[in-house]
Amino acid sequence: MILDGKALSKKILDEIKVEVTKLDKKPHLAVILVGNDPASRIYVNNKKKTALNIGINSTVIELPEDTKEEVLIEHIKKLNNDDTVTGILVQMPLPKHINKDNVVCAIDPKKDVDCFTPENVGKLSLGMKPYFYPVTPQGILIMLDYYKIPIEGQHVVVIGRSNIVGKPMVQMLLQRNATVTVCHSHTKNLDDIIKTADIIISAVGKKVVRCKMVKYKSVLVDVGISRDTNGKLTGDLNFSDFKDINEILDFVEAFSPVPGGVGPMTIASLMLNTLLIEHTGILSRIAKSGLE
Repeated sequence: MILDGKALSKKILDEIKVEVTKLDKKPHLAVILVGNDPASRIYVNNKKKTALNIGINSTVIELPEDTKEEVLIEHIKKLNNDDTVTGILVQMPLPKHINKDNVVCAIDPKKDVDCFTPENVGKLSLGMKPYFYPVTPQGILIMLDYYKIPIEGQHVVVIGRSNIVGKPMVQMLLQRNATVTVCHSHTKNLDDIIKTADIIISAVGKKVVRCKMVKYKSVLVDVGISRDTNGKLTGDLNFSDFKDINEILDFVEAFSPVPGGVGPMTIASLMLNTLLIEHTGILSRIAKSGLE
Protein backbone atom coordinates (compact mmCIF):
# COMPACT_ATOMS: atom_id res chain seq x y z
CA MET A 1 0.00 0.00 0.00
CA ILE A 2 1.11 3.55 -0.68
CA LEU A 3 1.17 5.86 2.37
CA ASP A 4 -0.57 8.83 0.76
CA GLY A 5 0.45 11.78 2.92
CA LYS A 6 -1.07 14.26 0.51
CA ALA A 7 -4.59 12.83 0.85
CA LEU A 8 -4.30 12.34 4.61
CA SER A 9 -2.97 15.84 5.20
CA LYS A 10 -5.96 17.24 3.32
CA LYS A 11 -8.29 15.36 5.67
CA ILE A 12 -6.45 16.78 8.68
CA LEU A 13 -6.44 20.34 7.33
CA ASP A 14 -10.16 20.12 6.56
CA GLU A 15 -10.82 19.04 10.15
CA ILE A 16 -8.63 21.84 11.52
CA LYS A 17 -10.57 24.35 9.41
CA VAL A 18 -13.79 23.17 11.06
CA GLU A 19 -12.26 23.49 14.54
CA VAL A 20 -10.93 26.99 13.83
CA THR A 21 -14.41 28.24 12.94
CA LYS A 22 -15.53 27.32 16.47
CA LEU A 23 -12.85 29.41 18.18
CA ASP A 24 -13.34 32.96 19.43
CA LYS A 25 -9.59 33.59 19.23
CA LYS A 26 -7.99 32.47 15.97
CA PRO A 27 -4.63 30.69 16.21
CA HIS A 28 -1.73 32.78 14.97
CA LEU A 29 1.51 31.38 13.51
CA ALA A 30 4.43 33.80 13.32
CA VAL A 31 7.36 32.83 11.10
CA ILE A 32 10.71 34.62 10.97
CA LEU A 33 12.71 34.34 7.77
CA VAL A 34 16.29 35.62 7.75
CA GLY A 35 18.03 36.02 4.40
CA ASN A 36 17.11 35.06 0.86
CA ASP A 37 17.53 31.29 0.70
CA PRO A 38 15.19 30.24 -2.15
CA ALA A 39 14.17 26.91 -0.59
CA SER A 40 13.42 28.56 2.75
CA ARG A 41 11.30 31.18 1.06
CA ILE A 42 9.25 28.48 -0.69
CA TYR A 43 8.75 26.60 2.60
CA VAL A 44 7.67 29.75 4.42
CA ASN A 45 5.25 30.78 1.68
CA ASN A 46 3.71 27.28 1.68
CA LYS A 47 3.23 27.40 5.44
CA LYS A 48 1.61 30.83 5.28
CA LYS A 49 -0.67 29.82 2.40
CA THR A 50 -1.77 26.64 4.18
CA ALA A 51 -2.45 28.50 7.42
CA LEU A 52 -4.56 31.18 5.74
CA ASN A 53 -6.52 28.56 3.78
CA ILE A 54 -7.71 26.92 7.00
CA GLY A 55 -8.43 30.12 8.91
CA ILE A 56 -5.22 30.37 10.95
CA ASN A 57 -3.68 33.82 11.08
CA SER A 58 -0.14 33.92 9.76
CA THR A 59 2.56 36.57 9.93
CA VAL A 60 5.92 36.36 8.16
CA ILE A 61 8.69 38.62 9.43
CA GLU A 62 11.38 38.93 6.77
CA LEU A 63 14.82 40.09 7.88
CA PRO A 64 17.90 40.79 5.71
CA GLU A 65 20.81 38.38 5.47
CA ASP A 66 23.09 40.61 7.58
CA THR A 67 20.66 40.85 10.51
CA LYS A 68 22.52 40.72 13.82
CA GLU A 69 21.77 37.89 16.21
CA GLU A 70 20.61 40.24 18.96
CA VAL A 71 18.16 41.92 16.57
CA LEU A 72 16.66 38.54 15.63
CA ILE A 73 16.32 37.61 19.31
CA GLU A 74 14.56 40.92 20.02
CA HIS A 75 11.97 40.03 17.38
CA ILE A 76 11.48 36.65 19.05
CA LYS A 77 11.01 38.26 22.47
CA LYS A 78 8.31 40.55 21.07
CA LEU A 79 6.47 37.54 19.69
CA ASN A 80 6.87 35.74 23.03
CA ASN A 81 5.08 38.63 24.71
CA ASP A 82 2.39 38.98 22.06
CA ASP A 83 -0.77 37.28 23.38
CA THR A 84 -2.22 37.02 19.86
CA VAL A 85 0.64 34.72 18.74
CA THR A 86 0.15 31.04 19.53
CA GLY A 87 3.11 29.63 17.60
CA ILE A 88 6.60 30.88 16.69
CA LEU A 89 8.80 29.35 14.02
CA VAL A 90 12.25 30.53 12.97
CA GLN A 91 12.97 29.15 9.51
CA MET A 92 16.23 27.23 9.28
CA PRO A 93 18.97 27.40 8.14
CA LEU A 94 20.08 30.74 9.52
CA PRO A 95 23.00 32.78 8.16
CA LYS A 96 26.36 31.50 9.45
CA HIS A 97 27.04 34.51 11.66
CA ILE A 98 23.98 33.73 13.82
CA ASN A 99 24.20 31.12 16.57
CA LYS A 100 21.24 28.81 16.00
CA ASP A 101 21.25 27.51 19.58
CA ASN A 102 20.96 31.01 21.06
CA VAL A 103 18.03 31.74 18.76
CA VAL A 104 16.20 28.51 19.61
CA CYS A 105 16.69 29.08 23.34
CA ALA A 106 15.07 32.52 23.01
CA ILE A 107 11.72 31.04 21.90
CA ASP A 108 9.03 30.60 24.57
CA PRO A 109 8.63 26.78 24.94
CA LYS A 110 4.85 27.28 25.07
CA LYS A 111 4.99 28.75 21.54
CA ASP A 112 7.72 26.45 20.20
CA VAL A 113 5.64 24.68 17.52
CA ASP A 114 8.74 22.99 16.07
CA CYS A 115 9.76 21.44 19.44
CA PHE A 116 13.31 22.77 19.22
CA THR A 117 13.74 24.44 22.63
CA PRO A 118 15.73 22.62 25.34
CA GLU A 119 12.65 22.41 27.59
CA ASN A 120 10.51 20.67 24.99
CA VAL A 121 13.35 18.43 23.78
CA GLY A 122 14.23 17.54 27.39
CA LYS A 123 10.65 16.61 28.23
CA LEU A 124 10.46 14.44 25.13
CA SER A 125 13.72 12.68 26.06
CA LEU A 126 12.44 11.99 29.59
CA GLY A 127 9.20 10.50 28.33
CA MET A 128 7.22 13.53 29.52
CA LYS A 129 4.74 15.40 27.35
CA PRO A 130 6.30 18.48 25.73
CA TYR A 131 4.20 21.51 24.89
CA PHE A 132 4.45 20.39 21.25
CA TYR A 133 5.70 17.26 19.49
CA PRO A 134 8.22 17.65 16.62
CA VAL A 135 6.22 18.13 13.44
CA THR A 136 7.83 15.60 11.08
CA PRO A 137 7.99 12.68 13.56
CA GLN A 138 4.47 13.49 14.71
CA GLY A 139 3.27 13.51 11.10
CA ILE A 140 4.92 10.14 10.46
CA LEU A 141 3.24 8.52 13.47
CA ILE A 142 -0.15 9.96 12.51
CA MET A 143 0.30 8.49 9.03
CA LEU A 144 1.32 5.05 10.33
CA ASP A 145 -1.64 5.02 12.73
CA TYR A 146 -4.08 6.03 10.00
CA TYR A 147 -2.92 3.22 7.75
CA LYS A 148 -3.20 0.75 10.66
CA ILE A 149 0.51 -0.08 10.71
CA PRO A 150 1.47 -1.44 14.15
CA ILE A 151 4.39 0.15 15.99
CA GLU A 152 4.46 -1.58 19.37
CA GLY A 153 6.97 -4.43 19.43
CA GLN A 154 8.21 -3.71 15.90
CA HIS A 155 11.88 -3.30 15.06
CA VAL A 156 12.22 0.19 13.60
CA VAL A 157 15.46 1.28 11.96
CA VAL A 158 15.85 5.07 11.87
CA ILE A 159 18.47 6.26 9.40
CA GLY A 160 19.71 9.74 10.29
CA ARG A 161 20.28 11.38 13.68
CA SER A 162 19.33 15.01 13.10
CA ASN A 163 17.72 17.08 15.84
CA ILE A 164 14.76 17.72 13.53
CA VAL A 165 13.83 14.14 12.58
CA GLY A 166 16.14 11.32 13.68
CA LYS A 167 16.62 11.96 17.39
CA PRO A 168 13.04 12.97 18.25
CA MET A 169 11.72 10.14 16.07
CA VAL A 170 13.63 7.67 18.23
CA GLN A 171 12.17 9.08 21.44
CA MET A 172 8.61 9.03 20.13
CA LEU A 173 8.99 5.46 18.85
CA LEU A 174 10.34 4.33 22.22
CA GLN A 175 7.28 5.88 23.87
CA ARG A 176 5.21 3.70 21.55
CA ASN A 177 7.12 0.59 22.69
CA ALA A 178 9.02 0.00 19.45
CA THR A 179 12.49 -1.54 19.41
CA VAL A 180 14.64 1.12 17.77
CA THR A 181 18.02 1.00 16.00
CA VAL A 182 19.63 4.27 14.90
CA CYS A 183 21.95 4.33 11.89
CA HIS A 184 24.05 7.23 10.61
CA SER A 185 27.06 8.09 8.47
CA HIS A 186 29.45 6.07 10.68
CA THR A 187 27.28 2.95 10.90
CA LYS A 188 28.95 -0.23 9.68
CA ASN A 189 27.05 -2.95 7.79
CA LEU A 190 24.03 -0.75 7.13
CA ASP A 191 22.57 -3.25 4.65
CA ASP A 192 22.65 -6.02 7.24
CA ILE A 193 20.81 -3.85 9.77
CA ILE A 194 18.22 -2.74 7.22
CA LYS A 195 17.40 -6.39 6.47
CA THR A 196 16.24 -6.89 10.08
CA ALA A 197 13.79 -3.96 10.14
CA ASP A 198 10.01 -4.21 10.23
CA ILE A 199 9.82 -0.45 9.62
CA ILE A 200 12.52 1.74 8.07
CA ILE A 201 12.41 5.51 8.50
CA SER A 202 15.10 7.19 6.41
CA ALA A 203 15.90 10.89 6.74
CA VAL A 204 19.24 11.44 5.05
CA GLY A 205 18.68 13.23 1.75
CA LYS A 206 20.38 10.75 -0.57
CA LYS A 207 19.77 7.23 -1.88
CA VAL A 208 20.76 4.99 1.02
CA VAL A 209 18.11 2.24 0.94
CA ARG A 210 18.13 -0.26 -1.91
CA CYS A 211 14.63 -1.58 -1.65
CA LYS A 212 15.33 -5.18 -2.68
CA MET A 213 17.68 -5.36 0.29
CA VAL A 214 14.88 -4.79 2.81
CA LYS A 215 12.92 -7.54 4.54
CA TYR A 216 9.90 -8.87 2.69
CA LYS A 217 6.71 -7.01 3.68
CA SER A 218 8.52 -4.28 5.60
CA VAL A 219 7.25 -0.69 5.81
CA LEU A 220 9.37 2.07 4.26
CA VAL A 221 8.96 5.70 5.32
CA ASP A 222 10.95 8.10 3.14
CA VAL A 223 11.70 11.44 4.79
CA GLY A 224 14.63 12.40 2.59
CA ILE A 225 14.24 14.88 -0.23
CA SER A 226 16.70 15.84 -2.95
CA ARG A 227 16.82 16.27 -6.72
CA ASP A 228 18.22 13.76 -9.15
CA THR A 229 20.36 14.61 -12.19
CA ASN A 230 17.21 15.52 -14.13
CA GLY A 231 16.02 17.93 -11.43
CA LYS A 232 13.22 15.61 -10.31
CA LEU A 233 12.34 15.44 -6.61
CA THR A 234 13.39 12.14 -5.09
CA GLY A 235 13.87 10.55 -1.68
CA ASP A 236 16.14 8.07 0.13
CA LEU A 237 14.49 4.93 -1.28
CA ASN A 238 16.10 3.37 -4.37
CA PHE A 239 13.47 1.38 -6.27
CA SER A 240 15.66 0.74 -9.32
CA ASP A 241 15.71 -3.02 -8.62
CA PHE A 242 11.97 -3.19 -9.34
CA LYS A 243 10.48 -3.00 -12.82
CA ASP A 244 7.22 -1.23 -11.85
CA ILE A 245 4.96 -0.09 -9.02
CA ASN A 246 3.11 -3.41 -8.89
CA GLU A 247 6.31 -5.30 -8.22
CA ILE A 248 7.15 -2.85 -5.44
CA LEU A 249 3.74 -3.27 -3.81
CA ASP A 250 4.02 -7.05 -4.02
CA PHE A 251 7.28 -6.94 -2.09
CA VAL A 252 6.84 -4.25 0.59
CA GLU A 253 3.94 -3.86 3.01
CA ALA A 254 3.79 -0.09 2.47
CA PHE A 255 5.93 2.86 1.46
CA SER A 256 5.66 6.64 1.45
CA PRO A 257 6.35 8.35 -1.90
CA VAL A 258 8.44 11.46 -2.55
CA PRO A 259 6.82 13.85 -3.16
CA GLY A 260 3.39 13.31 -1.61
CA GLY A 261 4.30 11.33 1.50
CA VAL A 262 5.92 12.76 4.62
CA GLY A 263 6.21 16.34 3.30
CA PRO A 264 2.48 17.16 3.38
CA MET A 265 2.17 15.45 6.76
CA THR A 266 4.82 17.77 8.20
CA ILE A 267 2.77 20.83 7.20
CA ALA A 268 -0.43 19.29 8.59
CA SER A 269 1.38 18.48 11.83
CA LEU A 270 2.60 22.07 12.13
CA MET A 271 -0.97 23.33 11.75
CA LEU A 272 -2.13 20.88 14.44
CA ASN A 273 0.50 22.32 16.79
CA THR A 274 -0.55 25.89 15.96
CA LEU A 275 -4.16 25.04 16.79
CA LEU A 276 -3.06 24.74 20.44
CA ILE A 277 -5.74 22.22 21.47
CA GLU A 278 -5.73 18.47 22.01
CA HIS A 279 -5.73 16.75 18.63
CA THR A 280 -7.41 13.51 19.69
CA GLY A 281 -10.85 14.59 18.51
CA ILE A 282 -9.60 15.58 15.08
CA LEU A 283 -7.50 12.46 14.60
CA SER A 284 -10.19 10.09 15.85
CA ARG A 285 -12.68 11.56 13.38
CA ILE A 286 -10.19 11.07 10.58
CA ALA A 287 -9.52 7.47 11.65
CA LYS A 288 -13.25 6.72 11.61
CA SER A 289 -13.55 8.14 8.10
CA GLY A 290 -11.69 5.06 6.87
CA LEU A 291 -9.18 4.45 4.13
CA GLU A 292 -10.17 5.52 0.66
